[in-house]
Amino acid sequence: QLQLQESGGGSVQTGGSLRLSCVLGGYTSPNYYLGWFRQAPDNEREGVALIASDGTTKYADSVKGRFTISLDGAKSTLYLQMDDMKFEDTGVYSCAVEVAPVYSGDYYLATGEMHYWGKGTLVTISS
Repeated sequence: QLQLQESGGGSVQTGGSLRLSCVLGGYTSPNYYLGWFRQAPDNEREGVALIASDGTTKYADSVKGRFTISLDGAKSTLYLQMDDMKFEDTGVYSCAVEVAPVYSGDYYLATGEMHYWGKGTLVTISS
């Protein structure tokens, strides 16, 4: 069973930047999707960004051009670089992994049907 631990959350002003980290431990697979999801106040959980084992990435329209997902394989750490942050980016951010994907990356980003999840880290935005 995989262990995922997020860090890097905090409070930033609009227009500011923040980088989240997710340390991955346990079983690994040659095929996977790693993703970031967020739960905003009064909203359902939303897929933010996804990276596949072949290096391809996908982003929610609301963050495209502002957020960057990346993976440091040597450190077993997933990152989410968030720039030009907006108030609407507020929420609890969780990392997740699907170790044996059956469907496309679009499916997992849209549904959040990932097998393993971290506990989440809180991100708040102020004016």
